[in-house]
Amino acid sequence: MDKKDLESPVNSNHDAKNSVQALPEAVLESIGQQVEQAGGEWREPPEYEGSVGRTMFDTPASADGTVTVLLPKENIGALPSQSLVRIKSVGDGRSYLGAVVKGPFAEPDGLRADAPIVVTATVRGGIFMPKYHGRVQVELIGEELEDGGVVPPRRRPLPNSPVFALPSVQVADVLRTGGDIRLGLADSQEDIEVAVPSTTKQVLPRHTGILGTTGGGKSTTVSGLVAQLQQAGIASIILDTEGEYTAIHEPTDDQHMQRALSRREMTPAGVDNTHVYHLVGREPANPDHPSVTEFKLDFSQLSPHAIKEILDFTDAQQQRFFQAFDVCKQILRDLGVYPARGNRTEEQQALEFDELETGYLRMTLSHLIDIASAFHHMVSKSPGDPEPYNPVFRNNLDQVMQRVRAVRSDSEVSWRALLGKLWRLHRLQIFDNPRVPSVDYAAMLQPGRVCIIDLSDTDSPQVNNLVIAQILRGVQRQQDENYQQAVKANSRPTPVLVFIEEAHEFLSAQRIKDMPVLFQQVARIARRGRKRWLGLVFITQLPQHLPDEVIGLVNNWVLHKINDSNVVSRLRRSIGGIDAALWDRLPNLAPGQAIISFTSLARPLLVAIDPTPCKLQMVE
Repeated sequence: MDKKDLESPVNSNHDAKNSVQALPEAVLESIGQQVEQAGGEWREPPEYEGSVGRTMFDTPASADGTVTVLLPKENIGALPSQSLVRIKSVGDGRSYLGAVVKGPFAEPDGLRADAPIVVTATVRGGIFMPKYHGRVQVELIGEELEDGGVVPPRRRPLPNSPVFALPSVQVADVLRTGGDIRLGLADSQEDIEVAVPSTTKQVLPRHTGILGTTGGGKSTTVSGLVAQLQQAGIASIILDTEGEYTAIHEPTDDQHMQRALSRREMTPAGVDNTHVYHLVGREPANPDHPSVTEFKLDFSQLSPHAIKEILDFTDAQQQRFFQAFDVCKQILRDLGVYPARGNRTEEQQALEFDELETGYLRMTLSHLIDIASAFHHMVSKSPGDPEPYNPVFRNNLDQVMQRVRAVRSDSEVSWRALLGKLWRLHRLQIFDNPRVPSVDYAAMLQPGRVCIIDLSDTDSPQVNNLVIAQILRGVQRQQDENYQQAVKANSRPTPVLVFIEEAHEFLSAQRIKDMPVLFQQVARIARRGRKRWLGLVFITQLPQHLPDEVIGLVNNWVLHKINDSNVVSRLRRSIGGIDAALWDRLPNLAPGQAIISFTSLARPLLVAIDPTPCKLQMVE
């Protein structure tokens, strides 16, 4: 290269564009003619217009029921997690609906995301950052038919088929999120309200489980649900072991909750028509509530089999308990206490008496203690005659002792131990207290009435279980009557929901093993309730203690944050329809988030639960 070449315009500091010559007109005309001959300027085919991505070829790692969708960089934000899409399969004309279960992920064009050049470019500030695209995994929900119906997909969309994001109106329609009981907003799609209908027997009466760790938002979910049930005219009964719902008649005063309500354009408000019930001799958690009612338990309403399980009798004590129960029943009949002499209706009821479901009418705990004391007096060979507490037995002592002596019995120690447990229960003065009314179940099950059974001051799981057992049995019996009356009137009974707080205390795996009769009562209530508009809601922070038998009763689920991987694995085996991506998110949900699976929804959803408008006690 000589000096002349070094001084040429190309190698000088002159502007490089001065050295570039324009293309001849003839060349440009030739290119234009070739474009016209090929069909003109390229345009996207009509079937692809408005699409946000396209399906990819399958790989050896592909799974049935899912397809991979690739997105241009500018469309990555169009398909957030759990959003719905429509795929128009090019080639066979089929149309599919799907949900994004993984992604969106950003991937570099033509390179692996962990390629050294990509890593280096990213670390060094992205000066040489390659172009990239998006990828999502879509789970097929169904295939759309020409008449608008949706059937399970039997085929897959073909590669390079256009993918469209569904508008919110269509998403709500496909997911069937409509209803009068609003739960919250769909995650990543805040314009979609998630609600369930209270007017169909296929939803709320099919029983619900609300699970999650402490602080996950269960109480917020329950109180918000109760507030809307009240407005819908549904009767709600809350078995409140901590007393935290005894102030829901007041609007919330929690500033954090008030701000959250404001963001949702909601206002603080108390729940109307609330009533607090507390056991006789116990203090209510909120004595300032405008409607506080004291109630007693009726020994005659509890199955003797449930009582012996709750009080944890030994085998010897069980044998003597039923000896005393059977003799007491015979004496009450002999003396005309029940059935009353000449009363054919009561005679028929006595013949149909099922001690696996209920107690013996008009038998009190003190009656049973009198008979057990008579047995103890007999086997201990104590001098003189026993002194019954009840005047009906005291005035007919000869007939009482005649029945007692007709039964062979022994073991003074076992009778003494049994009497000790019965007397401890009697001293609580919660059974058959003459100065306190029984629970009025007919009043409880009025439309829109919210009854809070305050068990915060019992300090005894046994007493709680006795109360819960009687309330459940009483509610079931009253709803049976309401249902029969509604059938005769060709109408619908008032729907009823019973919320069981800390359900693991009442129905743990160990308790069901030790108390099979009590569980069978709950199972019967659950089975009958589905037909009679009676639903159960099991609430617990320790779902690992719920047995499979209880989980099998539940069809609707609200799953807040659960950290225990073993619990999550067990729930995955028990609850169908929730995709793997949602299960993976369960341990990391924020307070107020929940995975919702209801029979009315087309598929489970991640939902931001609405903040509660009412006041909760004992919530920090």
